[in-house]
Amino acid sequence: MAMNVAIKQRLAMLTLAAACGLLGGCASGGFGSAESLDNIQQQLLGDMPLPQGSKISNDQSMILGGGPQWTGRIVISTPQGPTDTFTFFRDQFPRAGWTGISSIKSKTSILVFAKGDRTVTVEINESGTFQSGGSIVALTAAPKGGTAPVNLNPQPAGGMGNATPGTPLR
Repeated sequence: MAMNVAIKQRLAMLTLAAACGLLGGCASGGFGSAESLDNIQQQLLGDMPLPQGSKISNDQSMILGGGPQWTGRIVISTPQGPTDTFTFFRDQFPRAGWTGISSIKSKTSILVFAKGDRTVTVEINESGTFQSGGSIVALTAAPKGGTAPVNLNPQPAGGMGNATPGTPLR
């Protein structure tokens, strides 16, 4: 049993290292042609289209797995402004088979999509780093639902009982 856990941990580390290696090459411009960048995008992100000219921020991204089942967060910069970037994701994700769940268009725009047993949240902000304004986009992918409830208000060991905030612990 312990051997299986060790093997699974090593396999997970190798997968993460391979994904980081691919991301590093992509972010540093190590892939010379648009065709090879598209190939890397397909391997890493599967069926999630990205705007033309997007660059992956290696130091702000964490991808676990690859292809259509990856989970984690990928941060990209795009030369398009926030409005054009919002329109791109709103139009292109459904063409790739994703269903729009909700969207908010504001200074920080958010779109939520679902496909099969996965959800993706797309957060778009103005970057100000490109001459045209540009955008910073964070895509967060995760499985839909969960197997166990998450306690958003954990109690310290021993519990606090009915203590109110600001009350000293004894």
